[in-house]
Amino acid sequence: MGNENIRSKLFFKRAISGNLVVQGIRYAQDKFLLMLLMLCFFQNGRAQDKTISITMDDIPNTEMYEQNGFRSDLLLMLDALDVPFTIFINEDKIYKTRFRAKNEKLLEAWIANAQSLIGNHSYSHPRYSEVGYEAFMADVVKGEELSRDLAIKYDKELRYFRFPFNDMGKDSLQHHGMRDFMESRNMVITPFTIESSDWMFDVVYRYYLEQGELEKAKAIGEAYVEKTMAMVEHFETVAQTEHGRPMSHIYLCHDNRLNTDYLEEIIIRLKQQGYDIVDLDQSLEDPLYQLPDHYYRKWGVSWLYRWMASQKIRVSWMKQEPSLKDIESTYHEIIKKRQ
Repeated sequence: MGNENIRSKLFFKRAISGNLVVQGIRYAQDKFLLMLLMLCFFQNGRAQDKTISITMDDIPNTEMYEQNGFRSDLLLMLDALDVPFTIFINEDKIYKTRFRAKNEKLLEAWIANAQSLIGNHSYSHPRYSEVGYEAFMADVVKGEELSRDLAIKYDKELRYFRFPFNDMGKDSLQHHGMRDFMESRNMVITPFTIESSDWMFDVVYRYYLEQGELEKAKAIGEAYVEKTMAMVEHFETVAQTEHGRPMSHIYLCHDNRLNTDYLEEIIIRLKQQGYDIVDLDQSLEDPLYQLPDHYYRKWGVSWLYRWMASQKIRVSWMKQEPSLKDIESTYHEIIKKRQ
């Protein structure tokens, strides 16, 4: 069955059922170190593997949970596909609806799943560069009150952390301060290499669903899949060009309605292109993730860009990314309508 038929049947099946719901020396030293690491990696026989990990932020989506009759279709889909995934939790979502007890059960279901690794995404999703060190540190600690007990219950570790907005601070002082804090708590700052602004597609997607414009919603869902695969190709090219081999990629997306309906197809397409879906632990074994971070700004860019010592090279690659202008334009139009 072609991809077009897969998309159409998946969409309309769910619609009917109601579930739609200093550049020189240092750079050369880094490259030399990388070549040594790569040599070891090749000797382990894994350098040619195409792998990717699925990581999801903003877990759990309790508003959608309520709307769907207290069922997480995204979790059910991932469970049915039997693929590993990592979740990054914002515990304040437990209190976003009046069903606290049920929302706690939802969080527990995500943590209990045999295929899930778990991480902290802060309690309330603040921007570190805006709130500062003390406030952000307190929010991180608060974000583990439920998750850590549940991790112990299911014999799991809560050792991963992802910054909201991937905002690691406005300057090197903030960056290093929070790195030291995370190390003191044995937390791993979790990178990503690929993302496709699914949050923006999701706003547009849900808008069309709310308006009853299913064909437009379907077109947005399909555009999300195509743009994601184009981003995969782009960052695969960056890895091949800058580092001379495939790498273990990490894909960042979110717990939202769009992924409930279309992440399945992205996973299918990735497998069709020869990618093995692996857990985050395995991806982070790739020596590339030990390279130094040269990017001390607040913007949440791919780690493939962070590893570039040259801003000129970084910007050059950024300009080659698949364009998101169309979805950005529609997104901003919808935001204006809602104001």
